[in-house]
Amino acid sequence: MNFSKFSISKIFFILVISPLFFNVPKVSAAEEIKITYSIFSRTIKVNSLKTYAKEGKSTRKLKRILKATGSPDEEIRKILNKDFEVPITIASKLIYSKIGIVFLTRLSSIIHPPKATDERTGMLALRASVIQGINLGDGKINLIKFFEGYPTKTIILDVSALSKVMNKVESISELLTFFTSSPLEKIKTN
Repeated sequence: MNFSKFSISKIFFILVISPLFFNVPKVSAAEEIKITYSIFSRTIKVNSLKTYAKEGKSTRKLKRILKATGSPDEEIRKILNKDFEVPITIASKLIYSKIGIVFLTRLSSIIHPPKATDERTGMLALRASVIQGINLGDGKINLIKFFEGYPTKTIILDVSALSKVMNKVESISELLTFFTSSPLEKIKTN
């Protein structure tokens, strides 16, 4: 009996004191996007991308990467700043639906946390990023808010996987049209 009281007090002490010694800092937003293509990679700081999106100012490194896209600055900034107004309850229903899970799982091959060894981890990170991004944007989300809501310090953007998906742009476009038309109204009422 005495031994069990001692054990309980030891366990309680360890649970109380351990956060002081083993405090793991909480990552509240992604800090960098690592763009990978085969064996090559470049890293963009999310803050420099945010500054570029808002003010048009960019670092040398960011300028080189953006120049490689072949798109004009105005077009890139427009894409980065494009707000989508989605109530968080509807977004939650969409990303937890069967089609949402399939979509996020496929997208997780393109955008995922570092060292993610399975699609599920990437899908969960994307789901968290969408919800947190909408929360940060007060009901609106854009790419910057999406990155700010990502639950890991680094986001991996796999260009090889992206180019495979780009061959199917029409089907993704149709999927987005599907979600932004009448079925969205049905979800709102449920």
